[in-house]
Amino acid sequence: MSKKIVMALLGAGRIGSIHATTVAQQNDVELRYVVDVNERAGRQLAEKLNATFSDTNTVMADGEVDAVIIATATDTHADLIELAANSGKAIFCEKPVDLNFNKVERCLKVVAEQKVPLALGFNRRFDPNFSALQQQLKAGRIGELEMVSITSRDPSPPPLEYIKVSGGLFRDMMIHDFDMARWLLGEEPVEVFATGSCLVDPDIAVAGDIDTAMVILKTASGKLCQISNSRRASYGYDQRVEVFGSEGMLRVENETSNRLECFDSTGVIADKPLYFFLERYAQAYRQELEDFVSAIRSGDEPLVTGNDGLEALRLANAAFESYKSGIPVVIKA
Repeated sequence: MSKKIVMALLGAGRIGSIHATTVAQQNDVELRYVVDVNERAGRQLAEKLNATFSDTNTVMADGEVDAVIIATATDTHADLIELAANSGKAIFCEKPVDLNFNKVERCLKVVAEQKVPLALGFNRRFDPNFSALQQQLKAGRIGELEMVSITSRDPSPPPLEYIKVSGGLFRDMMIHDFDMARWLLGEEPVEVFATGSCLVDPDIAVAGDIDTAMVILKTASGKLCQISNSRRASYGYDQRVEVFGSEGMLRVENETSNRLECFDSTGVIADKPLYFFLERYAQAYRQELEDFVSAIRSGDEPLVTGNDGLEALRLANAAFESYKSGIPVVIKA
């Protein structure tokens, strides 16, 4: 495909705007349409990026549209993916495909039947530092992998209205970390143990969720992964990964606005981690869209596929089951 790739954005909210801006900045891509249930927001973004505000039916009927970016509400993802697949369009969708495992399976079956690319928005794989860590790990830099430790803590909880429809901490927040765990472990976990509490905001417990959790994953070969999540970190957006092997360790620390450190008689002073995910993963958001465009042109599989979303959801469901029962859960493929 040598011509410009024509795309449409479905969902003009915060993350949709980020993706649309990224696409509009690429010389070989044309953002033709913006679709949103909020007409004002959709029209404003379309005007800003020289696109046309339109509707889903128009997008799907336009044979010149090669691909769609789905950044709408979670409960619309699967239906829109199926609609786009049946229209022969490549698909980039924000995570998750859906909160219902069976619905995700049905959706991915349609995608497979139509033989269209589906990339899923697990953006952390595209972070340059995490990517470098994974490449060094895969190359054997620290020998045989034995343990993975993933820390992910938000600066503050999302609104309660969001918590109530999010699917819960394991399916909403930790699902990113489950994807990272699979990516780094190099094999599927076969056992999950999870525990959690509500330590940040009692209203989250009233809403039926937790805000603090720890999970241990175990693979068939015995590799272990520990994941730590909290909805609150007073010092900023805490995102760290450590992998330990037979011959050493690889570690990625938090991103800060600068690398300046001050050493004096009072101690050592350094800047706090970047405060919000849009800042922390700005480069990753750009690179995941570039990977999607590259996959469309080359015909290769995107780095993160719909099946990765399915397997991360499988782990999230198992973690929730373990949390509720208080015992480890064996993963059934």
